[in-house]
Amino acid sequence: MTFGARLHNLMGERGPLCVGVDPHPSLLSAWGLPDTADGLERFCRTVVTAIASEVAVLKPQSAFFERHGSAGIAVLERLVAAAREQGALVLMDAKRGDIGSTVQAYADAYVDPASPLCSDAVTASPYLGFGSLRPLLDAAAAHGNGVFVLARTSNPEGGAVQEARTSDGRNVAVSMLAQAAVENAGIEPLGSVGCVVGATLGGLGSLGIAQGDLLINGPLLAPGIGAQGAAVSDLPRIFGAALPLVMPSVSREVLRAGPDGAELRASTFALKAQVNEMLIE
Repeated sequence: MTFGARLHNLMGERGPLCVGVDPHPSLLSAWGLPDTADGLERFCRTVVTAIASEVAVLKPQSAFFERHGSAGIAVLERLVAAAREQGALVLMDAKRGDIGSTVQAYADAYVDPASPLCSDAVTASPYLGFGSLRPLLDAAAAHGNGVFVLARTSNPEGGAVQEARTSDGRNVAVSMLAQAAVENAGIEPLGSVGCVVGATLGGLGSLGIAQGDLLINGPLLAPGIGAQGAAVSDLPRIFGAALPLVMPSVSREVLRAGPDGAELRASTFALKAQVNEMLIE
């Protein structure tokens, strides 16, 4: 089954909420854990036990594991396996991007089942050109996995590149959305190439993005809910008819409820209820 089909089914069962697993040093400290690989392990075990069976997608940020070297990567490998055992899809937030054999190596690492880091999907940066991601896109498709391409990210600095105009008059973000739509054309129930469009952006029209541009027949990862300032209630205004494609992404909004597992679950359920109510309205 393709990633898009698995995601479509699981969003129907569990709702579209995506929870980021971002073990910042300050968060580890707030949980009373050391900023070590052992602290990371305990953090991840708590998160997986509390919520991996409740959400459609867990999104570990690779950088917070990489900073601990090989021991941190080993924790990340175990997190991926444990989350998937609980039925969650794993979106590896690695934002990789390069050309040629290097992109193929990233594909081998993140979307090939032969790798212990293989996840259901990975985030990718297309700013060496969308076509530079071809080895990653092809490998993901061959293995039934997905890729989320950065289009218009939630950080204000992103506009310097993503709102620049291409030779056909579209801005770069719209061009990325359009090329993702080509990858997903004709695929049912949902394509496996997603895009990242921040929930903090406000009016997309002022950014040169029409709501119709978001209809890519693939998932839209919407970071920025909670600590970055966006609210679940902002999503209908931003995404319009593309709302059924949206995966709202939260991290600190849930994780700060730890280290108590019951509190983590309660925080997750509260956000899931908000998202589900928003979809019904």
